[in-house]
Amino acid sequence: AEIQHCLVNAGDVGCGVFECFENNSCEIRGLHEICMTFLHNAGKFDAQGKSFIKDALKCKAHALRHKFSCISRKCPAIKEMVFQLQRECYLKHDLCSAAKENVQVIVEMIHFKDLLQHEPYVDLVNILLTCGEEVKKAITRSVQAQCEQNWGSLCSILSFCTSAVHSDATLSAEKKAGEATKGGAGRGDMLAHSDPDHRESSRASKGERGTKGHLNAHARVKAGGHGPKGAQGIVDRADELSDFSDIRR
Repeated sequence: AEIQHCLVNAGDVGCGVFECFENNSCEIRGLHEICMTFLHNAGKFDAQGKSFIKDALKCKAHALRHKFSCISRKCPAIKEMVFQLQRECYLKHDLCSAAKENVQVIVEMIHFKDLLQHEPYVDLVNILLTCGEEVKKAITRSVQAQCEQNWGSLCSILSFCTSAVHSDATLSAEKKAGEATKGGAGRGDMLAHSDPDHRESSRASKGERGTKGHLNAHARVKAGGHGPKGAQGIVDRADELSDFSDIRR
């Protein structure tokens, strides 16, 4: 009820709508500060960036007012609505394009302390991290430097833990790939050393040039066996078949 009352009285210009979500029992902090930060830095953006700020803030304010009356008044539902609408407005008005053309300004707007306190702020930064390597690297360097200023060597420990997790994941993926390769080679060897007479008999029974023969003798066709071959021809190419099996796998 307190949020609804605030929204009714909030002005259409500025960050009043976002302030309604700050001082209440749900305490969804960060929306108002994000709005103020964008407005404070708007002059540093190029034309595209200025247009994004205007349209995105208007989109968020309008959506919050419109949607709030339609949802549950429970805090989890309100928070989910806020985060969803924020993401939708950022994507709709192309946050990434604005960020790519205004990387330095975006980096200056991100403060480490806000990432620890405000969920909407974290949501914004997570979206920015998907906006290409240049934006991602610039934000990462800035946040790491600020982290070290505030937490010192603890940031290095956290970075090490993150690197270790990625390293373990990589090793696990490589191990699985190696096992799959070995399994593929084993199946290739079995195919290469199968009974030549049996393969010849199977091929003859299905027709040397029929479509069924093509499906079941694909490996021999790849090895160059397009025409009718005798038993001796198949035996002569057994080693070649093994090589091609390994290559295909």
